Amino acid sequence: MTTTEWNTDLTEMLGMKYPIIMAPMFLVSNVAMVKEAVKAGIAGCIPALNYRTDKDFREALDELVKSNARPFGINLIANKSNIRLEEQLKTCVDYKVDFIITSLGSPKEIIRQSHQNGIKVFCDVVDIEYAKKVESLGADAVIAVNKEAGGHAGPTPAEILVPLLKKECKIPVISAGGVGDRKSLQEKLDLGACGVSVGSPFIATLEAPVSQEYKQACVDYTEQDIIMTTKLSGSPCTIIRTPYVQSIGTQQNWLEKILNKNKTLKKYFKMLTFYKGMKGLEKAAFSATYKTLWCAGPSISFTKEILPVAKVVENLVKDAR
Repeated sequence: MTTTEWNTDLTEMLGMKYPIIMAPMFLVSNVAMVKEAVKAGIAGCIPALNYRTDKDFREALDELVKSNARPFGINLIANKSNIRLEEQLKTCVDYKVDFIITSLGSPKEIIRQSHQNGIKVFCDVVDIEYAKKVESLGADAVIAVNKEAGGHAGPTPAEILVPLLKKECKIPVISAGGVGDRKSLQEKLDLGACGVSVGSPFIATLEAPVSQEYKQACVDYTEQDIIMTTKLSGSPCTIIRTPYVQSIGTQQNWLEKILNKNKTLKKYFKMLTFYKGMKGLEKAAFSATYKTLWCAGPSISFTKEILPVAKVVENLVKDAR
């Protein structure tokens, strides 16, 4: 496949050169990264949660719109834990972002308002049941979050999940997880995906706002060092197995497990667990600390050095032959 043959449902929907979305990464994704991604021919996406206030969020979108950095998208958490969802969605609509990626919860209202304003909606899914549900709600595509994804990965390998969704759904399938070079990208396209969502290889980039230590860890560690933990959000999440992580363990203790199942207390305990976990990730992401909680996926194995975003994109699309 040459660069003139990259036409897929994803490139058609977003009007871009390559069928790649730079995945929305908590704490990592920013305006500078999206600008460079768009210049390189792919789409960029930022989690709305990366902005503490609506004012900050609007200033970021204002900068992207004025610089004509399109296509760009925003990731919205759709469940009740996101108390700012209504506000975030209104801001996305006001700025007419090109697409929204939904995670968790029902995307029904997000899809309704987005489609009224010409915004595409892609929904993270980990199984066929949820994929069929969001398709019935009008999603423009599903993002197959597979076993190799970073963050909250799915339980199923891409080689099973992508063909299954492709067969059972009438809307396009985007694959998320396990892509870091042209070969791995082509493998996902050959499975039936119309494009890929790539996150971890972009952590160790010059434009990323995280600490040098975090970036270097993505260079030094490999997929063998990626493990799941339930300590950060209550749900399984992929992190780098640093000496600090080994010392604190990756599973909730007996008391935490009890609180997590208690009908009366679990809602509040999950909120507390999420808050503490995100604060731990934030501290480790932006400062030198021995409490190294770094979120990443197995595709850091493709990261050999800290590079500009444009170079990471080049490595994804260039023909190794």
